Amino acid sequence: MPDHVHFFVCPGSARHRPLATAIGKWKEWTSRGIDQITRCGVPTWQTGFFDRVLRSETEISESWAYVRENPVRAGLAQEPAEWPFAGAIDFETTRSGPL
Repeated sequence: MPDHVHFFVCPGSARHRPLATAIGKWKEWTSRGIDQITRCGVPTWQTGFFDRVLRSETEISESWAYVRENPVRAGLAQEPAEWPFAGAIDFETTRSGPL
């Protein structure tokens, strides 16, 4: 979506940092990248974030369907698969260091 981001995150081991730390680091990383491209120098992300615990397979499935359909509801894609900004990252296999 052009004005917000959704993350689905699974709890990690005790060595991982709190969610707020991970989100803060992600915001810093993406803000630097966006500023390098746009050179606008303004804040990219709002302060804080909203989280929700999904406690069942039904909640996960319903939430995933909602997120996948966001670009379609917004008129940005005809089908969820057309949205080029969807994806997944497995930090257990791709990270270069701890968050």
